[in-house]
Amino acid sequence: MTIQSCVEVKNEWGIVAARQAGRTLSKEIGFGSVDQARITTAISELARNIYLYAKQGEICLEVVESNSKVGIKKGIKIIAQDKGPGIPDLRQVMVDGFTTSNGLGAGLPGVKRLMDEFSIDSHVGEGTAITTTKWLR
Repeated sequence: MTIQSCVEVKNEWGIVAARQAGRTLSKEIGFGSVDQARITTAISELARNIYLYAKQGEICLEVVESNSKVGIKKGIKIIAQDKGPGIPDLRQVMVDGFTTSNGLGAGLPGVKRLMDEFSIDSHVGEGTAITTTKWLR
């Protein structure tokens, strides 16, 4: 499938716009309100990280399909990418409770728990790309 939309994140309005785009798309695909909230929360966390650490980047949303034993399943893929400073220690940021922003520390481990698939690619001085997917049940 193709990317439905990308939202630029360079201020708090970008975070709001990314959340809204995710909620709208997840509703259109057929996610229930609980999963819509999970997806929106994950997008909010990813967009907030872009704004706080990279200063700017984008959240792209894509409708995805996969063949499964019971037929074709549908989902939403979220790609958060930036050209910021990168993450020097991926293991550390994936530890529950770790925070560099005096936040709650739910951060990336929280995103990973909310979604069904999660991958992170980061290079110091080049930026970070996080891809995560939620499948329709």
